[in-house]
Amino acid sequence: MTSQKQRHVPVLLTEVLEYLQVQEGSTIADCTLGFAGHSSEIAKRLGPKGRLIAFDRDPAALEMAKAKLDGVCSELGDRAPQITLIGEAFSGIEKHVEPGSLDGLLADFGVSSMQLDEAPRGFSFMADGPLDMRMDTRSELTAEQVVNEFDERELADLIYEYGEERRSRRIARAIVRGRPVTTTAQLAQIVRQAAPAMKQDRIHPATRTFQAIRIAVNRELDEIKDLLEAAPRLLKPSGRIALISFHSLEDRLVKDSLRDGAHKGIWSLLTKKPVTAGEEETERNPRSRSAKLRAAEKKSSR
Repeated sequence: MTSQKQRHVPVLLTEVLEYLQVQEGSTIADCTLGFAGHSSEIAKRLGPKGRLIAFDRDPAALEMAKAKLDGVCSELGDRAPQITLIGEAFSGIEKHVEPGSLDGLLADFGVSSMQLDEAPRGFSFMADGPLDMRMDTRSELTAEQVVNEFDERELADLIYEYGEERRSRRIARAIVRGRPVTTTAQLAQIVRQAAPAMKQDRIHPATRTFQAIRIAVNRELDEIKDLLEAAPRLLKPSGRIALISFHSLEDRLVKDSLRDGAHKGIWSLLTKKPVTAGEEETERNPRSRSAKLRAAEKKSSR
C-alpha cells in the first residue's frame, strides 16, 4: 500500500525549482498549494526577505498545508520567509497580488492525490463514496446534481467535451435511465456497462466520464483560462511561470496561451516541448506519469 508520505510527493519538483529559479528575496505565488510539497521547498529558498503567496480553495488542504508550512518556518527560524495563505480559487489572484510584483508563479492543475484518496470526497471510483467532487466544499454544485439534474444532451456534451469520450451519448443515456445515481461505485458501474473497456484501453472505462463531471463541477478550465490571462500582468519583467498539466485539455490551454503570448512578445518560452517525469520519479510517484510541465519567462519589454 502506498504510504501517506509517498502519496503527497510533489510532481516534477526538481524541474519546477530549476525553471522558477527561486532566489532569496523573491516573491513567488503557488496557485495550487495542495499539501505544500512545492511550496515547502520554495519557502526554504526565499530567505527572510522573500514572500510566498499560496492559494487553495479546498479548506481541508489549506489546513494541512498550513501545518506543514508552519513546521518548515519553525525549522528555518529567522531565515523563514513571509507566507500568505489564501483559501480561494486561483482565478481570483488579482484581488490579492499587486500587478508586476511576482518573480515567479507556479500552478499544478487538476485534482490532488489527497482529494483522490478520500472516498467521502467522491473524486474516485476506486473506493465507493458519495458523488461530490467539489474541490471547494463550500461551493453549491455537486457531481450528484450534475448526474441527476442535467438533461441527457447536456450530460452527453460535457462528457464529450471535458472527457474527450467518443461514447458520450451512450453513456449519458445510460446515466439518465439509471437515475437516481448517488455513489461513485454506482456511476462507475453504469458507465462500464454502457461503454465496456476496449482492448486498446489502458484506463478504466469510467475514467473519462469522472474527469468530465469533475471539471464541470469545479469549472476547472475556466479557472485555468483566467489565470493564464492574469499571469503576464502579475509577473515582473524576467519573472517566470511554471505550469503542470495532467490531461490534454489542460495542456492544450497552457500550450496555446504561452505560444500565443510568445508570438505577441509577452513570453520567452523556456520549454519548447513539455517536460515530463523521468523513470525514477514515475516509479516512486505513479501520478507523475501524466504530468507535463511548461515554463516561460516574461520579456522585459512588457
